[in-house]
Amino acid sequence: MTNIAIGKKVPDFSVSATSEQIVRLKELKGRKIVLYFYPRDSTPGCTTEGQDFRDLYSEFKKADTEVFGVSQDSLKSHENFRSKQNFPFQLISDEDGSLCRLFDVIKMKNMYGKQFEGIERSTFLIDASGKLQREWRKVKVPGHVAEVLQATKEL
Repeated sequence: MTNIAIGKKVPDFSVSATSEQIVRLKELKGRKIVLYFYPRDSTPGCTTEGQDFRDLYSEFKKADTEVFGVSQDSLKSHENFRSKQNFPFQLISDEDGSLCRLFDVIKMKNMYGKQFEGIERSTFLIDASGKLQREWRKVKVPGHVAEVLQATKEL
C-alpha cells in the first residue's frame, strides 16, 4: 500500500545523494520537485531516461523545478554514473529502500524466469508546498521526460 496520495503532503524524508549531499524535502519547500525512480545505474533504459532529464534540465530549472534520480544503487555507483553521463542533477541512493517504499515503487519483477523485487520505473511531481501533484507509474522512457516537463510548467 502506498504512503502517498495525489493532493496530499508528502512526508518529510532525508536521504543521501551524490556530491556528499543530504536531500531533505522540508529544505526544498518553495520549489517543485521531480523524483524519478529507476531500476539500476548504467543500464540502457535508465541511461536514456537520465540523458533525457539532463538534456531538458535547463527547462526544468526555468520552471523552478529540481530533479532527482533515485535508485537503490550505492553512492559510489551513482557518482560514476552521474560523472560519465554529465548529469547536472543529484542522484539519491536509497540502499535501504525506505524512499522506494514510501512511494510504493518496489514491485515483483521477472527476469529470465526468476522473480525478484525491484524498482518499477516511476516519476513523481511534488509542488512548491510539498504536495504530490502527479505520478507516472510503469513509465516507458520515450517521450516521458517531455511530458513531465509540461506538467511542471502547468503547475
